[in-house]
Amino acid sequence: MGTSSREDEPWAFESRDFLRALAVGKEISFTSTHSLPPNDDVPRDFGTAEIGGLDVGSELLKNGWTKVKEHKRDPTEEDLKKKDLEIEAKGAGKGLWNPHGPKARTVQHSMPADSQAFVSEWKGKSLEALVEQVRDGSTLRVRLFMPDGEHQMANIALAGVRCARAASKQGEPSEPWGEEAKFFTESRLLQRPVRVVILSLPTSTATPFQTSANGSAPPPASIFIGTVLHPAGNVAEHLVAGGLARVVDWHAGMLVSGGGMERLRAAEKSAKEKRTCLYANTPDASLAISGKANGMTTNGHTRNFDATVIRIWSGDQVSVVEKEGGKERRLQLSSTRGPRLADPKQAYYAQEAKEFLRKKLIGKHVKVSIDFIRPRERDFEERECATIRYGGQNANVAEQLVEKGLASVVRHKRDDEDRSSDYDKLMAAEQTAVNETRGIHSGKEQPTPKPPLNISETNTRATQFLNGFKRLGKVPGIVEYVAAGSRFKVLLPKENQTLTLVLGGIRAPRTARNSSEKAEPYGSEAAEFATRRYMQRDVEIEVDTVDKSGGFIGTLFVNKTENAAITLVKEGLASVHSFSADGLSWSRQLYDAECEAKQAKRNIWKEYDEEAAKIAETAPADDGPAPMKSEYLDVIISDVRTTNGFSFSVQILNTEGIASLEKLMHEFSIHHKSAAAASGFIPKGGDLVSAKFSDGSWYRAKIRRASPIKKEAEVTFIDYGNQDTVAFANIRPLDPRFRSLPGQAHDARLSFVKLLGAESEYHAEAIDRFRALCEGRKLVANIDHKDGSLMHLRLMDPSDPAAQQDPFACINADLLRDGLAAIDRKNCQYLSIYPQVMKKLQEAVADAKRERQGMFEFGDVEEDE
Repeated sequence: MGTSSREDEPWAFESRDFLRALAVGKEISFTSTHSLPPNDDVPRDFGTAEIGGLDVGSELLKNGWTKVKEHKRDPTEEDLKKKDLEIEAKGAGKGLWNPHGPKARTVQHSMPADSQAFVSEWKGKSLEALVEQVRDGSTLRVRLFMPDGEHQMANIALAGVRCARAASKQGEPSEPWGEEAKFFTESRLLQRPVRVVILSLPTSTATPFQTSANGSAPPPASIFIGTVLHPAGNVAEHLVAGGLARVVDWHAGMLVSGGGMERLRAAEKSAKEKRTCLYANTPDASLAISGKANGMTTNGHTRNFDATVIRIWSGDQVSVVEKEGGKERRLQLSSTRGPRLADPKQAYYAQEAKEFLRKKLIGKHVKVSIDFIRPRERDFEERECATIRYGGQNANVAEQLVEKGLASVVRHKRDDEDRSSDYDKLMAAEQTAVNETRGIHSGKEQPTPKPPLNISETNTRATQFLNGFKRLGKVPGIVEYVAAGSRFKVLLPKENQTLTLVLGGIRAPRTARNSSEKAEPYGSEAAEFATRRYMQRDVEIEVDTVDKSGGFIGTLFVNKTENAAITLVKEGLASVHSFSADGLSWSRQLYDAECEAKQAKRNIWKEYDEEAAKIAETAPADDGPAPMKSEYLDVIISDVRTTNGFSFSVQILNTEGIASLEKLMHEFSIHHKSAAAASGFIPKGGDLVSAKFSDGSWYRAKIRRASPIKKEAEVTFIDYGNQDTVAFANIRPLDPRFRSLPGQAHDARLSFVKLLGAESEYHAEAIDRFRALCEGRKLVANIDHKDGSLMHLRLMDPSDPAAQQDPFACINADLLRDGLAAIDRKNCQYLSIYPQVMKKLQEAVADAKRERQGMFEFGDVEEDE
């Protein structure tokens, strides 16, 4: 026979194969005639042998596969018989006497140079082979009979199993049960014809995100992984069943599809139960699975349950709520590791994995099987590890994730029972992803995703986007975070932007923003409800306006039709905020939902007494005047005056008067461009006139006081409320056609409070603060009291999120909170009929004192009245 350095002699293989077929595996009788010195410590004997009554030497000669050895001595009778057999075979042209000679063939003694190409060509195909050597129970050297007649030597590791190592040299120790495993395989397979199916190279699944330093071709493999099939079956399964081999987990990807891994696991289970050989010290299997068998996990939680997925934390962690009991549980997908967002190389795939789970699972009913509890370790919390199935096919979402190359499978330690119940299928899914270079196995470096732009960072930035949102109408998004029952962080995926959305028309109870704050009653319940119902859902938003902190006020729609505001009100987790709700097209639905929640006494309405509420609404107050009915007006502060005390004027917007004023002022301007000056006109107190203001324009005015000597008059501009002193030369009689429209400026003061007077060192700061908050701005006002034509107003900023949430939040209270105003107990006799407002104002004063704001900078110096 040949070696790697020389060819076979002609007919060498056929000669040996005849003897192999004749002798191997059969009982033999051998008579030793003499011995030779041992070769490699193996004794060598010369003699004769019989198999089944036939002389082996004679059979070889008779079939032409050997020649008679020439002796110098005289031939014996036995020698002559052998010579006759040789002559007979030669005459018949048998064996090596065949005149046509052996077929030309190449024997490749080395492994294929291009290992990957060889595996790709023959993967999964059955090749006839002969086992030439058994190195240990699970490692063989075989002669592959290639279809073209070539013989290819190959080293094969049995797929799915590993035996203990057997000694390869005399005196070298073997691992426990290594010799037994080698003998088991050798006695059954050595020089037996088998069929070999090559499955893979010996590298386990490539570790994602590790790229080779150079692009050179890999060296030839020294071994292939495959199955070796004897007519009696797969030897790997018999080795495991006999306790002489352990199952290799990562080979599952090659074997699952044909049921090979399932058979190996069954053999392993049998060996463990019998505690055979390698499994002699295995813990009692019944103890290991007792928790699983009785449907409970080690910490007493139910093993199998139905649930709804409410949050996706990452590519391998989700939160669910049990169908029965409503308990929330955070779960890790068993034996699965998703890409990490913190790693720039993995960030793209981490986002893809999370989004895959969100689309598949969020809000869906799933079946959960807790496989094991991962104990707390260093920075990692204790975590329930589970297999999660969904849909009519009960698909394992972890398997789908791995198959798409969006997660890898955890390599567990040997005999580690804490693993997925579908572990082998996960390994098969990973093998598919590797073979098809999907996702993390693609070798492609994807750029790190850009963080989304927060367009709610400031009011200025948010305002830039407002008109665009109004033009678009409903805009698709995803709820990224729920800050409170009516406050959401929404991602707009197409634009890669995030924004804060505050639900308009309602007020949900506030949640505590930090440990020092206290949540309002039902604040946490509202936030929890909104989280479970809307977190990470695909939604549509519709924007109405922007608040002063950059939040967008608007509507959130889920499943195209569900209005989140109406749902929260119906659940009794929010109340209708009338001044913002009344302008909405669906306000009637809000009020109906609130009515339904009140009648059912849900959550915030738990203590609601309908009869008492009706009596409170209709019964007149016994101890004085009743509060004025709430009447919210859109106003603009048209003038702020600080001479002779503090006062201001407002224009009431959204009325016919304002529209008429705009038309009048247009005509007024044209009229005064052509009208001649009235010579000798001397105005008197109370006259309505046209007066020229310092900006060069003419306005309607009323004479307060006139001085013929100085030829000037003090006037009040009746449409804006500002006052000025104007020379007679800039005053004209008011044309009759401009007299019919009443003056549009209304004198007003703040309800309940007064700014600090000129005697206070904080007076100038108070005036500046009022101007900053109010002057020239569109506000919402409620008339709390009327004193003749003077209106006492509670002012609210519609862009302030506090005003959106709290009907009693107002600028009046803000000035108290800044320590720049005081409660006006002397001039506001109506304080007692607004107890809820008073409570809000007193809280504001307490805040100012605690924070040492304004006049409380150096202590409690509240005015003594």
